[in-house]
Amino acid sequence: MDVNRVRSMLLHEFPHATTPGQEQLMGELAVFLTISWKKANALFLLKGYAGTGKTTVVKALVNVLPTIGKRTVLMAPTGRAAKVMAGYTGKQAHTIHRKIYIAWTNKDGQIEMKLQKNLHRHTLFIVDEASMIQHVMPVEGQLFPTRNLLDDLFAYVQSGENCRLLFIGDAAQLPPVGLDYSPALDAAFLQNGYDLSIDSFELMEVVRQSQESGILVNATRIRQEISNQEIRLPLFQLHPFSDVTRIDGTELEDALNQAYSGSQRENNVVICRSNKRANIYNREIRRRILFLDGEITTGDYLMVVKNNYFWLPLESSAGFIANGDIVEITRIRKYEEIYGFRFADITVRFIDYPDEHELDVKIILDTLTSESAALSQADNNRLFQTVMEDYAELRSRRNKVEKVKASPHFNALQVKFSYALTCHKTQGGQWDTVFIDQGYLAEQMLNTEYLRWLYTAVTRATKKMFLVNFQERFFM
Repeated sequence: MDVNRVRSMLLHEFPHATTPGQEQLMGELAVFLTISWKKANALFLLKGYAGTGKTTVVKALVNVLPTIGKRTVLMAPTGRAAKVMAGYTGKQAHTIHRKIYIAWTNKDGQIEMKLQKNLHRHTLFIVDEASMIQHVMPVEGQLFPTRNLLDDLFAYVQSGENCRLLFIGDAAQLPPVGLDYSPALDAAFLQNGYDLSIDSFELMEVVRQSQESGILVNATRIRQEISNQEIRLPLFQLHPFSDVTRIDGTELEDALNQAYSGSQRENNVVICRSNKRANIYNREIRRRILFLDGEITTGDYLMVVKNNYFWLPLESSAGFIANGDIVEITRIRKYEEIYGFRFADITVRFIDYPDEHELDVKIILDTLTSESAALSQADNNRLFQTVMEDYAELRSRRNKVEKVKASPHFNALQVKFSYALTCHKTQGGQWDTVFIDQGYLAEQMLNTEYLRWLYTAVTRATKKMFLVNFQERFFM
């Protein structure tokens, strides 16, 4: 099929009048699907600001691919991002980890992760929220080496028959933790590191429908300041929009009560700049808004803050419990204090995977209110060494290590309450109502990095955004 025919089909699938940028993109995608596709190392890089119609483009693409003899696999870095992707395409979407990795039992009886065999043919793997994809090099001597997700993703896709990749993302969002750029959206990095043939395009024109949304109008203004690499206050325009509201501490409780008065509390989130601040919000939301007593209780929502390969059975479609998964406590069976830490045996259901059965797990309570993103390396090592003391009678250190790696306590889920989260923890997801807490902001902190944090937070909201305790100078 020729380029012009594919371009016409893509345009035909568009439900709105296209912007000039979208029309040009249809042509670029048509070239990629017909000409560039013939190169075994072809990749399309689609970047775009919030409100420029990336999701509409992807839906049109997904609808057209079967008619030109190509299949589609949709992926995203987190469960919530995959759920969002499935919602706007109407097709099943997977997390990257759950699609490309498989859990297996090694000769020592321990569970490890390895790449699945890619059995797909003539398939375009479309990866949304690609700005989040980590490129982590393994640390020598690490007990549980971290796999390089970007390396593994390329290896998996390229091992299939005539399979290609398309990355979608917004380079203005926060990069992966520990980096000042997003490797999967950096064409030069990808070209040098993976010897790819890259077609790329960036959507910059905000579509007419987005101009009616205060959330997207304000996101666009912040994005422009990021592009200019400067900050010109004020940033926020409140009028005439009803979906953006400025509130102070005296109005916050009423706004939270109204947001949580519905039945789906998972559709609300407070975004904070630190775990310490998120802990305060979680404590007060549980106590004063949800009237939840006790350290944890049935009905509490928790976010898993570290990948866990221990609790789900190998035959589970989910594969493992991922960093960023949100679960609801449905039953609490017992509490336990051992190895210098506190644990609870609970039953949970997966919010973003309604088809997954409820699961009995052990959680470590110490991470609930810690000021680090997860259990610190020092605490993790302390837990490891303390559990290993149970196997002092074994002569071989290797045998001791294998026993610890099979311990339910060492493998306890690391969790935090999910009512208030740091911006990195919300990335890739969307919530109906988002409260953004400005927190402490000294003059020297007002820089491009802060704007990227703010832009990412603003673009998590779909229906209503509250700006909490923001300084007067931020508003027009």
